[in-house]
Amino acid sequence: MQQLVQNLKDGKMSIIETSPGLPTPGQIQIRVHYSTISAGTEGRTVRDARASYIGKAKSRPAEVTKVFQMVKSQGLKNTYQLVMNILETPSTLGYSCAGEVISVGAGVREFHVGDHVACGGAGHAEVVTVGRNLCALAAPEVDLAHASLATVAAIALQGIRQADLRLGESCVVIGLGLIGQLTVLLLQAAGVKPLGIDIDTSQVMATCKLGSCQAWPRSEPGLEAQILSATRGYGADAVIITAGTSSLDPVELAGALCRKKGKVVIVGAVPTGFSRANYYRKELDLRMSASYGPGRYDPLYEEKGLDYPIAYVRWTEQRNMQAYLDLLAAKKIDVTPLITYVFPFKKAAEAYELIIDKKEPFAGILLRYDVEKPLQRSLTLRPEAPAGASEPVIGIIGAGNFAQNVLLPAVHKAGIGVLAGVAESQPAAARSVADKYGFSFVSGDADEVITRNNINTLFIATRHSSHCPQVLAGLRADKNVFVEKPLCMSEVELEEIAAEYNRRQVRLMVGFNRRFAPLLQILRDRLPASAPRSILYRINAGIVPPDHWVHDPETGGGRILGEGCHFIDLAAYLAGSPITCVYAEPMRALPQLDDTVIIHLSFYNGSIASICYFSNGNKNAPKEELEVFSGGIVAHLDDFQRLAVISDSGKKVFKGNGDKGHAAEVRAFLQSIRDGSPAPISFGDIYNTMKATFKAIESIRTTTRITLETSDF
Repeated sequence: MQQLVQNLKDGKMSIIETSPGLPTPGQIQIRVHYSTISAGTEGRTVRDARASYIGKAKSRPAEVTKVFQMVKSQGLKNTYQLVMNILETPSTLGYSCAGEVISVGAGVREFHVGDHVACGGAGHAEVVTVGRNLCALAAPEVDLAHASLATVAAIALQGIRQADLRLGESCVVIGLGLIGQLTVLLLQAAGVKPLGIDIDTSQVMATCKLGSCQAWPRSEPGLEAQILSATRGYGADAVIITAGTSSLDPVELAGALCRKKGKVVIVGAVPTGFSRANYYRKELDLRMSASYGPGRYDPLYEEKGLDYPIAYVRWTEQRNMQAYLDLLAAKKIDVTPLITYVFPFKKAAEAYELIIDKKEPFAGILLRYDVEKPLQRSLTLRPEAPAGASEPVIGIIGAGNFAQNVLLPAVHKAGIGVLAGVAESQPAAARSVADKYGFSFVSGDADEVITRNNINTLFIATRHSSHCPQVLAGLRADKNVFVEKPLCMSEVELEEIAAEYNRRQVRLMVGFNRRFAPLLQILRDRLPASAPRSILYRINAGIVPPDHWVHDPETGGGRILGEGCHFIDLAAYLAGSPITCVYAEPMRALPQLDDTVIIHLSFYNGSIASICYFSNGNKNAPKEELEVFSGGIVAHLDDFQRLAVISDSGKKVFKGNGDKGHAAEVRAFLQSIRDGSPAPISFGDIYNTMKATFKAIESIRTTTRITLETSDF
């Protein structure tokens, strides 16, 4: 399949060949017939990408602040590499399309293969995969070109719903681009009198042709008086701002045009630092409209397919899309005049040039796809390594941020093995990774990587809930497996993995990287060999929003599982002994997340540790502080930047660069495969760490001290 992408570094646009992902439970896969370009949103993205670095910084000041904070915590070199990786990774464009369903995930009952649908949240590509709540059914008689505007139309419709207009009322629409003109059509269909304003006279003229709408250029003399006259001297019942500008004029003008007790709804990207007078004297109601409607930005709705009960949320983003499609089917609206250009998909770049140059007037610009060409689930890019190679032949499952910024650079740096295949549900990311690192093939199906005979080593960097099934599949296929932490989501899964591992002669490694950090190695080497250790580990974890997937008990399992296992493993490594007892106490003032917690550990050799994992701190403070006391020696590790070891002979300081051991752990794992030696971390250590992590979570829930069984270590 082909997909349109843009390089954020230089703004270069291209159509890449890649492979479509598979629909997961609750998802629908669509063969796209048409997609709509949002001239405002996408045009701004394209212009920002083509700007200089200074121009990029000016357009995204919040991102610049994040970069400076990252320099403080991770150093200039690491920050530069991360930023360049983001800029060089192809970015997708688009969010509104229509086509035919070609596959549905488990649990989907309302859509079937062959259905015509419109969908949102998907880029310009021949095949897209989206959640069930981002799709709406189009009647067979609805032109899919018209249906492809559904997501954009939902934005317009949500603005109208926020205005809460009634039959016979009036509404001024400021900004007559595609969303503005759709707003006019929908207002007319609802029996509301639309009045349009735009700075572009060509858009004004186009809008005047839509039924009985009156529209004026912003520069029209006596504009306010004409609006007053058109509303029988009252002023508009509502003003909907669909313009995108840095000027305060739209919101100031809205205040002047609205009647007393009227409503101003902001749909477009405009500033709101308006003058008080009109809004105060008229007691105007200023409202924001959140994109397509209720459900937008809610992962439970968009990703997990949990709908809002219609009795309590009448209009969701899906129901807004469906309302538009129903209006098309009933011929209550005609969007034909709004579609000014239809480009073949292969000429998508020309469509964006039209938007950027603004040499000709336009409203709706569509891309048309060749729906007859065959589709392939995988794409071979170069010859594959032969089966049975003595070197690691590597397949990676999951090519998200962590894989791109950490794992793959570490694999590349190690220089051991052959890169065979990458499986990733995001097609553009899969192709980008394959091109950058030289993988032989890309696929949207993890099983294709797992079952390839020539691949003997898997790297798994997917979301936590998929770790166990993918690890088990890899072990059963007799592959060496490196999985990013955590190993699994429950004790039941842990036992299943242990049983499978014990039947195999392969390596299994979890990404507990900190034990491989250079300064950590120095610290451990300077501790007395036989003396027990007292360990204090403070982690300034920072806030992760409650709706982030890592907090989802089904997908992420929470931060103690996802990150806490890191620190439990490091404590066990420093103690040099298995964990025998766990007690964890959270801050009860934050019960909903349990990610501000102290975990107490006891070890078989008498060592003790306290892991203070705090989410209520400040990101300007160091993230990790580690102290170890043992046999008259005190070691202090400051954020992997500086290590101080104090003994009877004095104080010795070692400088570092923030290296947390990712490159060393990956190299050690690959080297063990090349040498035929055991994995760098024994499965016994991995099992004990994961068992202790699950017991820590149980201790938080039960407020009890939990002793591990001898079999746990």
